[in-house]
Amino acid sequence: MSIQPQTDRVIIFDTTLRDGEQSPGATLNVEEKLAIAHQLALLGVDVIEAGFAAASPGDFAAVKTIAQEVGVSGGPIICSLARATRQDIQAAAQAVQYAAHPRIHTMISTSDIHLKYQLRKSREEVLAIAKEMVAYAKSFVDDVEFSPMDASRTDPEFLYQVLEVAIASGATTINIPDTVGYCTPKEMAMLIQGIREHVSNFDNVILSVHTQNDLGLATANALAALENGVRQVECTINGIGERAGNAALEEIVMALQVRKPYFNPYFNRPVDSEAPLTNIKTQEIYKTSCLVSQLTGMQVQANKAIVGANAFAHESGIHQDGILKHRQTYEIMEAASIGLPENRIVLGKHSGRNAFRTRLQELGFQLSEADLNKAFSRFKEVADKKKEMSDWDLEAIVRDETQIQVENAFQIEHIQVICGDSTYPSATITVVTPERQILTVASVGTGPVDAVYQAINQLVKIPNQLIEFSVQSVTGGIDALGTVTVRAQHQERIFSGQASDTDIVVAAAYAYMNALNRLYRYLQQSEPTVSADFATTVH
Repeated sequence: MSIQPQTDRVIIFDTTLRDGEQSPGATLNVEEKLAIAHQLALLGVDVIEAGFAAASPGDFAAVKTIAQEVGVSGGPIICSLARATRQDIQAAAQAVQYAAHPRIHTMISTSDIHLKYQLRKSREEVLAIAKEMVAYAKSFVDDVEFSPMDASRTDPEFLYQVLEVAIASGATTINIPDTVGYCTPKEMAMLIQGIREHVSNFDNVILSVHTQNDLGLATANALAALENGVRQVECTINGIGERAGNAALEEIVMALQVRKPYFNPYFNRPVDSEAPLTNIKTQEIYKTSCLVSQLTGMQVQANKAIVGANAFAHESGIHQDGILKHRQTYEIMEAASIGLPENRIVLGKHSGRNAFRTRLQELGFQLSEADLNKAFSRFKEVADKKKEMSDWDLEAIVRDETQIQVENAFQIEHIQVICGDSTYPSATITVVTPERQILTVASVGTGPVDAVYQAINQLVKIPNQLIEFSVQSVTGGIDALGTVTVRAQHQERIFSGQASDTDIVVAAAYAYMNALNRLYRYLQQSEPTVSADFATTVH
């Protein structure tokens, strides 16, 4: 893949698997990262930042696996982040070497506050490091991205110097991070204009931005940068990421799609040009959002732009009246444009496997025979409890049954709960251990879910603290599927779990066990990091 500096479109650099995974509780294993990477490739992103290869053996394995399996010829660029150190760059180079189009993304702080309190280095030292390390990265790959961390709070004159040095040393993409989400759109525009005016060799590179959302301005700042000559945007699915998150891929892409006549002139196109401004297949947006939400355990807020449950809902009488008369009175895009299925009843308990498979294909799911069998079996169970099955129910079932399972983990065999206003809530749980032992225990609690969790804790015996429990209805109605999401904390790490069922107590049990199994796997596979220098968090 060759991306020319004077590109007339927006390069979508997805960092869901690197910055997005830094969200508390969003820890992903290699299999889950690979599943997301495959979907990102199907979505059409140009660059996948697969991780921070030097951070841990697990991160290295994930970047390497994605490079091998997703970074095929004609596929996306596979990138690894690396601090401006030889060890980090070596690890990144070793991990991405298997990709047809590898990239190393190296960075170093440049703001005075970072230099003084974090790096404890002078500007001269940072300039020397940037020069040496970009050249070192260039010795491994042709495609090198450089980021001056905290660029938006860096003295402009020093920023220009660092960028010139990085470009002269071989950087092909220059990324400007608003690391702490400090910028306003006007300031971002001025920052990019200053770079274009004062960095003499910027014509030889792609200009990029990475905008954090601490003030809720990430998407606005990214769009302001595009209006001023930036051609790559770093973003994440659902806007997940460190602290308040990043610019959301779906917001940027759909803003460029819906407001194409406005943005076309900034790309030297006719106002009425119909050519897309990105390579993103927008019909894959909703499916990708659901996958990331399910695997990270981070639910999408109902009022989230583009992919939230309320994004295409209308409750106001005035709005409903307008929609009935003409949809464009209150909708600026069609739900189908992001692959959002209609909430219509299509299947029931008498439906066959072929009808089930066909409907899933229409919804965008291509399942293996094994996954289809599991999903169909679960569909039949749910259909016996629900009179009507909607597309939303089907999606919940498929996501539940096809999520990456932890091998040799604990399995729930049986759940029985007794509760009411005149009895102590109690639960009896039977669990199959990784050693294939069958254990049963009964426990009481303050409520049915607490009783279930007390029983599970007695059987599993993995120290943890439950820090979040949430229930979300998949559809309306008394027989609706409920999706339960939990987060369990062990020391400084957070592990999430999710499950759906018509019985929310059952869903709660499976969600909690999914989280504990992730924790169990982490404890089983926990190894020392490759180097003490690797243990870090970056923005």
